[in-house]
Amino acid sequence: MTSELTLFSALLIGIAGGVHCIGMCGGIASAFSFAIPKNSSASTYIIAYNLGRIASYTMAGAITGYLGSLASSAIYIGLPILQAISIIFLVLLALYISDWYKGLSYLERLGSHIWRIISPLSKRFIPFRTPLSAVAYGAIWGWLPCGLVYSMLTWSLASESAVDGALFMLFFGFGTLPAVMATSLGASFLLPLLQHRKTRQIIAAFLLAFSLFLTYALITGNN
Repeated sequence: MTSELTLFSALLIGIAGGVHCIGMCGGIASAFSFAIPKNSSASTYIIAYNLGRIASYTMAGAITGYLGSLASSAIYIGLPILQAISIIFLVLLALYISDWYKGLSYLERLGSHIWRIISPLSKRFIPFRTPLSAVAYGAIWGWLPCGLVYSMLTWSLASESAVDGALFMLFFGFGTLPAVMATSLGASFLLPLLQHRKTRQIIAAFLLAFSLFLTYALITGNN
């Protein structure tokens, strides 16, 4: 089952990773003014884009959660292995967010090969004709190679459940909203707080502590 603490951690990862999202998706969000129909509400299209993006995260979480359930059923010690992998990626994620170690960037490079095939599809939806076009556009950009997303998917994999896996990614997606929305709507006053090194390191420290808790639970069998 998905614990409230785990979902809260997913939300925190999204908040901390929002700074990274600005670098990956901020330019896309900032350029919305050129794709939105004249005399239309920019906020409507920005929200629609983010709904599509988070929907992709949620779908990916459901798929990996289901695959995790198959793996743990097929292999006797499948679940402990998946949980150990998710803990390792949680540590890598904490180091990634805090800028102490950028090892997850190698995963992004691997994902870029698939992204070259998917990304051209987004051009079909711009300029936006309706908010639904922005939803579809966001759904495609939700598959942009991202070490943060890949790390969260290992949690979904270890959840052994399509529903729990989807919930992990849903909360992660909600966490990314403050930074992405701030960039899109021009609320630049929020960015210094999100980008501050101390903010990222505090959240990274929480994630490292949580990884120790999960490791203890895995070793003692209290997970």
